[in-house]
Amino acid sequence: MNDCIFCKIVRNEIPNVTVYEDDVVKAFLDITQVTPGHTLLVPKVHIPDIFAYDTELAAAVFERLPKIARAIKASDPAIKGMNILNNNGKVAYQSVFHSHIYLIPRYSDQDDFGMHFGDHSAQYDTEKLEAVADKIRTQLEAQA
Repeated sequence: MNDCIFCKIVRNEIPNVTVYEDDVVKAFLDITQVTPGHTLLVPKVHIPDIFAYDTELAAAVFERLPKIARAIKASDPAIKGMNILNNNGKVAYQSVFHSHIYLIPRYSDQDDFGMHFGDHSAQYDTEKLEAVADKIRTQLEAQA
């Protein structure tokens, strides 16, 4: 895609600091550097989000993820953990519509990064959980 910023980065039309690249993916430092080492992993083909992946591309991209995560962690002994995130759709905070995976090294719980999950467990008894699970299982069976 010609106007996609990540496609331009993949083609090296935009300056970037690449940490890993092969025929399937490119991993480069995010210019925001939420924490030092904050990296984006993108497939080289333009694909908007996780919902558009086929099995082959998903296997190829996600196969490379642990290797890159281990390299980032090993690059700095101060790294204590890592958030690995993938946002899909505007409502899920996706801002660039070329699939990308964030690797955000964590140095402490005081890093300039946070996540908030609301606790709605009081609204879901076993019956409601099973109803949600049944809908998902039905869709998985339809895909088989």
